[in-house]
Amino acid sequence: MLINYEKVTEHLQNIRTGKIKEGLTLGIPEIDDFLRFKPQNFNVILGHSNTGKTTIVLYLMLAYSIKHKIKWLVFSSENEAYSIIRKLVEYLEEKTIQDISEEQFQKHSKFIFEHFKIIDSNKLYSYRELLELCKAIKDAWNYDGLLIDPYNSLIKDPKLIKSVGGHEYDYQATTELRIFAKKQGVTIWLNTHANTTALRFTHRLGHEYAGHPMPPNAADVEGGGKFVNRADDFLVVHRYIQHPTEFMYSLLHVRKIKEVESGGRPTSIDEPIRLRALINNVGFSINGQSILKKIIQPF
Repeated sequence: MLINYEKVTEHLQNIRTGKIKEGLTLGIPEIDDFLRFKPQNFNVILGHSNTGKTTIVLYLMLAYSIKHKIKWLVFSSENEAYSIIRKLVEYLEEKTIQDISEEQFQKHSKFIFEHFKIIDSNKLYSYRELLELCKAIKDAWNYDGLLIDPYNSLIKDPKLIKSVGGHEYDYQATTELRIFAKKQGVTIWLNTHANTTALRFTHRLGHEYAGHPMPPNAADVEGGGKFVNRADDFLVVHRYIQHPTEFMYSLLHVRKIKEVESGGRPTSIDEPIRLRALINNVGFSINGQSILKKIIQPF
């Protein structure tokens, strides 16, 4: 089937005249200049193990929910549902769950229930089985964003991998994920792990983080560069977990923004978005100010 030439021409005219609708912002320039929530995007997030990928992603998801009422479907096979909800509640109050009053706990739980649905992760899914389930949930509950965390927890479809092999399997999977995002009007955030080789790279002598593991590059995903090739936007989360003073900072490197016309751009190599963890890991600040307090609205 051929493209609709009139629609393509209209889109080009919108680019020419500056009428392209920009992605959703948080009202925080330090983030908005580089990253936006864009409907129907297929985004890939990469990071080493134990650097806080899920933590950062959940926090950003919550921020967009507060600011724009974004609804999320979450598949996170490495985290129990109660731990995800607990973390979101703690973010909203910026207190540990033990220090939150019953009234506030009920209020925040209600907000989380209205904006987040979590898939039971006790069952193993292939990416196709998961997308079938997500489509059925979409028909019943009209969510805006889907988190798949992480990709390598999805089992391989035995028939497909036998017919195409491992390399082409990942291409097929990422292509179908991207098509799902476009067809269903859902933004997908896919968490991925770095390969073993990337874990061995450390900063050179003389660098301020000499000896510490380097942030992975886009091509360091398990499975290779096909993920950044298919992604609309590509992010890297990194943290110097063994550094004596920098361990509290989560660094968000924006490696790829496919459509800069709708907002966002890659960060400089040595100047990522720096998010500092609040005491007790109940949120993040940027330039000394709580991120959620800057965007919070009554709910």
